[in-house]
Amino acid sequence: QLQLVESGGGFVQPGGDLRLGCRASGFTLHAYAISWFRQAPGREREGVSCISPSATHTVYVDSAKGRFTISRDITENAVFLQMNNLVPEDTAVYFCAARRLQRGSTYCRPRLVEYDIWGEGTQVTVSS
Repeated sequence: QLQLVESGGGFVQPGGDLRLGCRASGFTLHAYAISWFRQAPGREREGVSCISPSATHTVYVDSAKGRFTISRDITENAVFLQMNNLVPEDTAVYFCAARRLQRGSTYCRPRLVEYDIWGEGTQVTVSS
C-alpha cells in the first residue's frame, strides 16, 4: 500500500518556525516527485513547493521563497519542509503528495492535477 504520512504541524506565533515531515511507505522516493500543498479555510488547495526524484531540483511558490526550504532524506524515505518566519497567512492544513516519474528525474511542479498519492494533512496555525 502506497502511503504518505505528514507530521510536524502545530501552533506557532508569527515569526516562528516549524518543520513538517512527510514519510513514505510502500514505495521509495528515488522515482517520485514530492510536493507540499496547503489549504486554508474557505480557500482552494494550493501548491507550496516540490522536490524532484533526483532531489536536485526544487520549486517554491512566491509566498514561500526565502522562508521555506524543502529537502529529502532518502535514508528515512522522507521529505521535509522547513518553514521559517511564519505569518498568519500561512495558516492552513498542509498536505504532501507524490507523483511517480523516472528514477533520477529532475522534474517537479507543485500542480494539484499531477499528483495521485496524498497524505491526510497536518494543521499549521500561526497566530498571536
